[in-house]
Amino acid sequence: MGYRVAVVGATGNVGREILQTLYERAFPVDKVVALASERSAGREVSFGEDEVLKVRSLEEFDFKGFDIGLFSPGAKVSAKYAPKAAAAGCVVIDNTSEFRMEPDIPLVVPEVNPQAIAQHSKRNIIANPNCSTIQMVMALKPLHDAAKIKRVVVSTYQSTSGAGKAAMDELFTQTRGVFVNDQVVKEQFTKQIAFNVIPHIDVFMNDGSTKEEWKMVVETRKILDPDIDIFATCVRVPVFIGHGEAVSVEMVNELTVAQARGLMRAMPGVTVIDHRADEGYVTPLESVGDDMVYVSRIRKDPTVRHGLGFWVVADNLRKGAALNAVQIAEHLLGIQPIEDHDENEDIVLQVPLDSQ
Repeated sequence: MGYRVAVVGATGNVGREILQTLYERAFPVDKVVALASERSAGREVSFGEDEVLKVRSLEEFDFKGFDIGLFSPGAKVSAKYAPKAAAAGCVVIDNTSEFRMEPDIPLVVPEVNPQAIAQHSKRNIIANPNCSTIQMVMALKPLHDAAKIKRVVVSTYQSTSGAGKAAMDELFTQTRGVFVNDQVVKEQFTKQIAFNVIPHIDVFMNDGSTKEEWKMVVETRKILDPDIDIFATCVRVPVFIGHGEAVSVEMVNELTVAQARGLMRAMPGVTVIDHRADEGYVTPLESVGDDMVYVSRIRKDPTVRHGLGFWVVADNLRKGAALNAVQIAEHLLGIQPIEDHDENEDIVLQVPLDSQ
Protein backbone atom coordinates (compact mmCIF):
# COMPACT_ATOMS: atom_id res chain seq x y z
CA MET A 1 0.00 0.00 0.00
CA GLY A 2 1.31 3.42 -0.93
CA TYR A 3 0.55 6.77 0.63
CA ARG A 4 -0.12 10.23 -0.76
CA VAL A 5 2.38 12.69 0.69
CA ALA A 6 2.57 16.48 0.42
CA VAL A 7 5.88 18.22 1.20
CA VAL A 8 5.25 21.85 2.12
CA GLY A 9 8.18 24.23 1.85
CA ALA A 10 9.76 21.94 -0.73
CA THR A 11 12.18 24.54 -2.13
CA GLY A 12 13.86 25.23 1.24
CA ASN A 13 16.82 23.45 2.83
CA VAL A 14 14.66 21.19 4.98
CA GLY A 15 12.02 20.60 2.31
CA ARG A 16 14.61 19.33 -0.16
CA GLU A 17 16.09 17.14 2.58
CA ILE A 18 12.64 15.70 3.34
CA LEU A 19 12.21 14.69 -0.29
CA GLN A 20 15.64 13.08 -0.30
CA THR A 21 14.95 11.26 2.96
CA LEU A 22 11.62 9.89 1.73
CA TYR A 23 13.42 8.48 -1.29
CA GLU A 24 16.41 7.07 0.60
CA ARG A 25 14.23 5.31 3.16
CA ALA A 26 11.98 3.87 0.43
CA PHE A 27 8.91 5.45 2.02
CA PRO A 28 5.94 3.77 0.28
CA VAL A 29 4.35 6.55 -1.74
CA ASP A 30 1.72 6.44 -4.43
CA LYS A 31 2.10 10.17 -4.99
CA VAL A 32 4.39 12.94 -3.76
CA VAL A 33 3.66 16.60 -4.36
CA ALA A 34 6.05 19.49 -3.74
CA LEU A 35 4.38 22.64 -2.43
CA ALA A 36 5.71 26.13 -1.81
CA SER A 37 4.62 29.74 -2.09
CA GLU A 38 3.07 31.15 -5.24
CA ARG A 39 6.38 32.77 -6.26
CA SER A 40 8.08 29.36 -6.23
CA ALA A 41 5.36 27.60 -8.24
CA GLY A 42 6.71 26.09 -11.41
CA ARG A 43 10.22 25.52 -10.08
CA GLU A 44 11.57 21.99 -10.08
CA VAL A 45 12.93 19.89 -7.21
CA SER A 46 14.46 16.44 -7.24
CA PHE A 47 12.84 13.35 -5.77
CA GLY A 48 15.50 10.67 -5.78
CA GLU A 49 17.97 10.21 -8.58
CA ASP A 50 15.68 10.35 -11.59
CA GLU A 51 12.34 11.95 -10.73
CA VAL A 52 11.77 15.70 -10.88
CA LEU A 53 8.75 17.30 -9.26
CA LYS A 54 7.25 20.57 -10.42
CA VAL A 55 6.50 22.78 -7.43
CA ARG A 56 2.83 23.63 -6.94
CA SER A 57 1.30 26.59 -5.15
CA LEU A 58 0.39 25.93 -1.52
CA GLU A 59 -2.24 28.65 -1.66
CA GLU A 60 -4.23 26.77 -4.29
CA PHE A 61 -3.67 23.20 -3.11
CA ASP A 62 -6.44 20.92 -1.81
CA PHE A 63 -5.17 18.43 0.80
CA LYS A 64 -8.23 16.21 0.59
CA GLY A 65 -7.18 12.63 -0.14
CA PHE A 66 -3.61 13.10 1.11
CA ASP A 67 -2.40 10.98 4.01
CA ILE A 68 0.62 12.91 5.26
CA GLY A 69 1.70 16.55 5.08
CA LEU A 70 5.36 17.18 5.91
CA PHE A 71 5.51 20.91 6.64
CA SER A 72 8.59 23.14 6.76
CA PRO A 73 7.48 26.50 5.31
CA GLY A 74 7.99 28.83 8.30
CA ALA A 75 5.82 29.27 11.38
CA LYS A 76 3.41 31.85 9.99
CA VAL A 77 2.67 29.75 6.91
CA SER A 78 2.17 26.61 9.00
CA ALA A 79 -0.15 28.50 11.30
CA LYS A 80 -2.42 29.25 8.34
CA TYR A 81 -2.23 26.08 6.25
CA ALA A 82 -1.50 23.20 8.67
CA PRO A 83 -4.98 23.37 10.29
CA LYS A 84 -6.55 23.45 6.81
CA ALA A 85 -4.64 20.33 5.80
CA ALA A 86 -5.50 18.63 9.11
CA ALA A 87 -9.19 19.44 8.66
CA ALA A 88 -9.05 17.82 5.21
CA GLY A 89 -7.93 14.53 6.80
CA CYS A 90 -4.20 14.90 6.13
CA VAL A 91 -2.02 14.26 9.19
CA VAL A 92 0.39 17.18 9.45
CA ILE A 93 3.93 16.69 10.74
CA ASP A 94 5.12 20.24 11.24
CA ASN A 95 8.78 21.20 11.44
CA THR A 96 8.22 24.83 12.48
CA SER A 97 7.94 26.27 15.98
CA GLU A 98 4.23 27.11 15.57
CA PHE A 99 2.65 24.14 17.36
CA ARG A 100 5.40 22.68 19.54
CA MET A 101 4.17 23.94 22.88
CA GLU A 102 0.46 23.49 22.24
CA PRO A 103 -0.70 21.16 25.04
CA ASP A 104 -2.92 19.07 22.76
CA ILE A 105 -0.28 18.60 20.03
CA PRO A 106 2.42 15.94 20.59
CA LEU A 107 6.08 16.94 20.29
CA VAL A 108 7.92 13.85 19.17
CA VAL A 109 11.36 12.32 18.75
CA PRO A 110 10.47 8.72 17.81
CA GLU A 111 13.40 7.09 19.61
CA VAL A 112 12.60 9.06 22.79
CA ASN A 113 8.80 9.39 23.18
CA PRO A 114 7.02 7.44 20.40
CA GLN A 115 4.03 6.91 22.68
CA ALA A 116 3.15 10.61 22.27
CA ILE A 117 2.30 10.08 18.59
CA ALA A 118 -1.05 8.57 19.62
CA GLN A 119 -2.16 12.00 20.87
CA HIS A 120 -2.20 13.44 17.35
CA SER A 121 -5.85 12.59 16.75
CA LYS A 122 -6.99 15.59 18.82
CA ARG A 123 -5.94 18.05 16.11
CA ASN A 124 -4.38 15.84 13.42
CA ILE A 125 -1.04 17.64 13.87
CA ILE A 126 2.29 16.37 15.23
CA ALA A 127 5.12 18.78 15.98
CA ASN A 128 8.77 18.19 15.13
CA PRO A 129 11.11 19.62 17.81
CA ASN A 130 13.85 22.17 17.29
CA CYS A 131 16.99 20.72 15.72
CA SER A 132 19.19 21.48 18.73
CA THR A 133 16.66 19.88 21.07
CA ILE A 134 16.42 16.68 19.04
CA GLN A 135 20.07 15.74 19.15
CA MET A 136 20.36 16.59 22.83
CA VAL A 137 17.37 14.52 23.99
CA MET A 138 18.62 11.59 21.91
CA ALA A 139 21.76 11.56 24.03
CA LEU A 140 19.97 12.35 27.30
CA LYS A 141 17.26 9.68 27.04
CA PRO A 142 19.32 6.61 28.07
CA LEU A 143 20.99 8.52 30.91
CA HIS A 144 17.66 9.74 32.22
CA ASP A 145 16.12 6.28 32.07
CA ALA A 146 19.03 4.82 34.03
CA ALA A 147 19.90 7.52 36.57
CA LYS A 148 17.25 10.30 36.36
CA ILE A 149 18.65 13.63 35.22
CA LYS A 150 18.18 16.59 37.58
CA ARG A 151 19.91 19.37 35.68
CA VAL A 152 21.35 20.06 32.24
CA VAL A 153 23.69 22.86 31.18
CA VAL A 154 24.21 23.06 27.41
CA SER A 155 26.14 25.35 25.10
CA THR A 156 25.34 24.96 21.41
CA TYR A 157 27.48 25.57 18.33
CA GLN A 158 24.84 25.90 15.62
CA SER A 159 25.48 26.04 11.90
CA THR A 160 24.10 28.71 9.58
CA SER A 161 21.82 26.25 7.77
CA GLY A 162 19.60 26.39 10.83
CA ALA A 163 18.71 29.93 9.76
CA GLY A 164 18.01 29.01 6.13
CA LYS A 165 19.67 29.19 2.74
CA ALA A 166 20.08 32.96 2.81
CA ALA A 167 22.08 32.63 6.03
CA MET A 168 24.36 30.04 4.45
CA ASP A 169 24.83 32.36 1.48
CA GLU A 170 25.78 35.20 3.85
CA LEU A 171 28.48 33.06 5.45
CA PHE A 172 29.87 32.21 2.01
CA THR A 173 29.75 35.80 0.75
CA GLN A 174 31.29 37.27 3.88
CA THR A 175 34.06 34.65 3.94
CA ARG A 176 34.94 35.33 0.32
CA GLY A 177 34.72 39.09 0.96
CA VAL A 178 37.25 38.93 3.79
CA PHE A 179 39.85 37.46 1.45
CA VAL A 180 39.29 40.04 -1.32
CA ASN A 181 38.90 42.95 1.13
CA ASP A 182 35.24 43.62 0.33
CA GLN A 183 33.04 45.40 2.84
CA VAL A 184 31.21 42.96 5.11
CA VAL A 185 27.44 43.22 4.65
CA LYS A 186 25.17 41.95 7.45
CA GLU A 187 21.63 41.00 6.45
CA GLN A 188 20.77 37.65 8.05
CA PHE A 189 22.82 37.99 11.22
CA THR A 190 23.24 40.79 13.75
CA LYS A 191 27.03 40.64 13.50
CA GLN A 192 29.57 39.32 11.03
CA ILE A 193 29.35 35.53 10.94
CA ALA A 194 32.48 34.82 8.91
CA PHE A 195 35.45 34.08 11.22
CA ASN A 196 33.23 34.86 14.20
CA VAL A 197 30.70 33.33 16.62
CA ILE A 198 27.46 35.02 17.62
CA PRO A 199 25.79 34.26 21.00
CA HIS A 200 22.38 35.22 19.69
CA ILE A 201 19.86 32.95 17.95
CA ASP A 202 16.26 34.17 17.55
CA VAL A 203 14.84 37.12 19.52
CA PHE A 204 15.71 38.16 23.06
CA MET A 205 13.19 37.51 25.83
CA ASN A 206 12.52 39.47 29.03
CA ASP A 207 14.86 37.37 31.19
CA GLY A 208 17.82 37.87 28.83
CA SER A 209 17.54 34.45 27.21
CA THR A 210 16.96 34.12 23.50
CA LYS A 211 13.96 32.28 22.15
CA GLU A 212 16.22 29.50 20.86
CA GLU A 213 17.46 28.93 24.41
CA TRP A 214 13.88 28.98 25.69
CA LYS A 215 12.91 26.40 23.07
CA MET A 216 15.59 23.99 24.25
CA VAL A 217 14.33 24.29 27.83
CA VAL A 218 10.59 23.90 27.29
CA GLU A 219 10.85 21.34 24.49
CA THR A 220 13.20 19.07 26.43
CA ARG A 221 10.84 19.18 29.40
CA LYS A 222 7.84 18.37 27.23
CA ILE A 223 9.58 15.47 25.51
CA LEU A 224 11.63 13.98 28.34
CA ASP A 225 10.59 15.16 31.81
CA PRO A 226 8.99 18.39 33.09
CA ASP A 227 11.10 18.26 36.26
CA ILE A 228 14.50 18.61 34.57
CA ASP A 229 16.23 21.97 35.15
CA ILE A 230 17.93 23.23 31.99
CA PHE A 231 20.20 26.18 31.26
CA ALA A 232 21.09 26.78 27.61
CA THR A 233 23.37 29.15 25.74
CA CYS A 234 22.85 29.03 21.97
CA VAL A 235 25.59 30.25 19.65
CA ARG A 236 25.74 30.58 15.86
CA VAL A 237 29.08 29.52 14.38
CA PRO A 238 30.61 29.89 10.88
CA VAL A 239 29.71 26.36 9.74
CA PHE A 240 27.37 25.53 6.86
CA ILE A 241 25.73 22.32 8.16
CA GLY A 242 25.93 20.40 11.44
CA HIS A 243 25.28 21.41 15.04
CA GLY A 244 27.57 20.69 17.99
CA GLU A 245 26.64 20.83 21.66
CA ALA A 246 28.67 20.67 24.87
CA VAL A 247 26.37 19.14 27.49
CA SER A 248 26.79 18.75 31.25
CA VAL A 249 24.30 16.70 33.25
CA GLU A 250 23.70 16.21 36.95
CA MET A 251 21.84 13.03 37.88
CA VAL A 252 20.05 11.67 40.93
CA ASN A 253 22.01 8.42 40.78
CA GLU A 254 25.60 7.75 39.83
CA LEU A 255 26.71 6.52 36.43
CA THR A 256 30.30 5.80 35.60
CA VAL A 257 31.74 6.98 32.31
CA ALA A 258 31.85 3.37 31.12
CA GLN A 259 28.21 2.83 32.04
CA ALA A 260 27.14 6.03 30.28
CA ARG A 261 29.11 5.05 27.19
CA GLY A 262 27.41 1.67 27.10
CA LEU A 263 23.93 3.14 27.58
CA MET A 264 24.42 5.65 24.79
CA ARG A 265 25.80 3.00 22.46
CA ALA A 266 22.64 0.96 23.01
CA MET A 267 20.39 3.92 22.19
CA PRO A 268 18.83 3.62 18.71
CA GLY A 269 19.99 6.42 16.45
CA VAL A 270 23.06 7.25 18.57
CA THR A 271 26.63 6.32 17.76
CA VAL A 272 29.40 6.76 20.33
CA ILE A 273 32.86 7.55 19.02
CA ASP A 274 34.84 8.43 22.10
CA HIS A 275 38.57 7.81 21.89
CA ARG A 276 40.91 9.84 24.04
CA ALA A 277 43.33 10.56 21.25
CA ASP A 278 43.78 12.96 18.34
CA GLU A 279 40.77 12.74 16.00
CA GLY A 280 39.00 10.38 18.40
CA TYR A 281 35.79 12.37 18.33
CA VAL A 282 33.23 13.54 15.76
CA THR A 283 32.86 17.11 14.54
CA PRO A 284 29.88 18.71 12.77
CA LEU A 285 31.62 18.47 9.40
CA GLU A 286 31.79 14.69 9.69
CA SER A 287 28.09 14.43 10.52
CA VAL A 288 26.92 16.08 7.28
CA GLY A 289 24.68 13.79 5.24
CA ASP A 290 24.45 11.26 8.07
CA ASP A 291 21.35 10.20 9.99
CA MET A 292 23.06 9.39 13.27
CA VAL A 293 23.55 11.49 16.39
CA TYR A 294 27.20 11.22 17.41
CA VAL A 295 28.43 11.40 21.01
CA SER A 296 32.07 11.96 21.99
CA ARG A 297 34.18 13.31 24.86
CA ILE A 298 32.22 11.52 27.62
CA ARG A 299 33.82 12.30 30.95
CA LYS A 300 33.18 12.71 34.65
CA ASP A 301 32.12 16.15 35.89
CA PRO A 302 33.71 16.43 39.35
CA THR A 303 31.96 19.73 40.19
CA VAL A 304 28.66 18.02 41.04
CA ARG A 305 27.89 14.82 42.93
CA HIS A 306 26.66 12.69 40.02
CA GLY A 307 27.82 14.60 36.97
CA LEU A 308 28.88 13.77 33.43
CA GLY A 309 29.81 15.86 30.42
CA PHE A 310 29.81 14.99 26.73
CA TRP A 311 29.92 16.41 23.21
CA VAL A 312 27.11 15.66 20.72
CA VAL A 313 26.86 16.46 17.01
CA ALA A 314 24.35 15.83 14.25
CA ASP A 315 23.36 17.01 10.80
CA ASN A 316 20.68 19.54 11.72
CA LEU A 317 18.94 19.17 8.35
CA ARG A 318 18.73 15.38 8.68
CA LYS A 319 18.03 14.06 12.19
CA GLY A 320 17.49 17.63 13.33
CA ALA A 321 14.63 18.10 10.89
CA ALA A 322 13.85 15.98 7.81
CA LEU A 323 14.68 12.51 9.12
CA ASN A 324 12.85 13.02 12.40
CA ALA A 325 9.71 14.12 10.51
CA VAL A 326 9.84 11.10 8.19
CA GLN A 327 10.43 8.77 11.14
CA ILE A 328 7.32 10.17 12.83
CA ALA A 329 5.34 9.35 9.68
CA GLU A 330 6.79 5.83 9.64
CA HIS A 331 5.79 5.23 13.27
CA LEU A 332 2.35 6.69 12.69
CA LEU A 333 1.67 4.46 9.70
CA GLY A 334 3.43 1.36 11.01
CA ILE A 335 6.03 1.41 8.24
CA GLN A 336 9.19 -0.62 8.77
CA PRO A 337 12.08 1.68 7.84
CA ILE A 338 15.26 0.61 6.16
CA GLU A 339 17.91 -0.59 8.60
CA ASP A 340 20.29 1.94 10.11
CA HIS A 341 23.94 1.62 9.11
CA ASP A 342 26.46 0.03 11.43
CA GLU A 343 28.21 2.10 14.07
CA ASN A 344 31.33 3.92 12.79
CA GLU A 345 30.49 3.09 9.16
CA ASP A 346 30.70 6.64 7.83
CA ILE A 347 33.27 8.13 10.20
CA VAL A 348 36.90 7.42 9.45
CA LEU A 349 39.22 8.00 12.41
CA GLN A 350 42.99 8.01 12.51
CA VAL A 351 43.09 6.23 15.90
CA PRO A 352 42.75 2.59 16.92
CA LEU A 353 39.10 1.70 17.51
CA ASP A 354 39.91 0.19 20.90
CA SER A 355 41.59 3.37 22.13
CA GLN A 356 39.80 4.88 25.12
